Amino acid sequence: MLTPLTGQVYEGLPAFADHLQAELGIDTASWGPLYYLEDTASIGQGSCFWNQNIWLAPFQLTFGSITEAAAALRDIQRNWAPTLFTQFRRGALMQSQLPFLSAKPRPFPWSVPHTPVGAWTLLDAHTLIASAHCSSPFPRGVITFEEDKEGPPSRAYLKLWEALVRLRKWPGPGDRCLDAGASPGGWTWALARLGAKVSAVDRAPLADRILAMPGVRWIRHDAFTLKPEDLGPLEWLFCDVICYPPRLYEWIQRWLDSGLCSNFICTIKMQGKPDFETTRRFAAIPGSQVVHLYHNKHELTWIRGV
Repeated sequence: MLTPLTGQVYEGLPAFADHLQAELGIDTASWGPLYYLEDTASIGQGSCFWNQNIWLAPFQLTFGSITEAAAALRDIQRNWAPTLFTQFRRGALMQSQLPFLSAKPRPFPWSVPHTPVGAWTLLDAHTLIASAHCSSPFPRGVITFEEDKEGPPSRAYLKLWEALVRLRKWPGPGDRCLDAGASPGGWTWALARLGAKVSAVDRAPLADRILAMPGVRWIRHDAFTLKPEDLGPLEWLFCDVICYPPRLYEWIQRWLDSGLCSNFICTIKMQGKPDFETTRRFAAIPGSQVVHLYHNKHELTWIRGV
């Protein structure tokens, strides 16, 4: 028997469970790492960010056998990824009867398929919770890449790759990009490899091998004291500056008001407790999304592309 649930299921990030609980207004998870909120209006539309994945249309399914449960999910759609916290053996048997879902590292650039990836978990031997539609395009909100161990000076490029894949677009040859807070050059490296022209702004220099890449110029400056008119029109603005979120928001607002750039990816870094108010202000910017990327730490990422 399939019974729709009226709320949403939030898949918690173990390291930031307290942040998610604060957003949802609840103290404990409903099922293992999962939080069920029946009245989502209480947190406001699009106001939950410290999660790995949101199950947008959950339902409960009672079944007699694993084969019956797997067939019921296959009848709904093809792709399903489990989040198991109990019934591990039965869960593995059930997943083996569903179409294979690859978890191999991806190359970059990579175009994420538009086909949805559902989520499911077992509550007991004959009951599961599932959702065919989720907030993340990746299984359980997880994506890994084929890493470059030699070129980039840090692993920060991984979160940039993830953000661009989520946006389903990235800079092309000749696109003008600003990389604010660029040192030592992980994001600049990733952008220059795409053929973009990168203005890398930071008081600290970039690694020598990054400075030598075609299309890269280093501007020794505090990016936040540069006016949009100082740099001119851009296709993309990227920012990984360590600063308080309100300062980043004020700077981004100047760029939005200038009309000189349309595509943005910025890290909202938290200093101590999370700044929920400024995060919601970023999310309210038209065309925006704020997410906690798989490769983020104590930070969120604001993404806007047109």
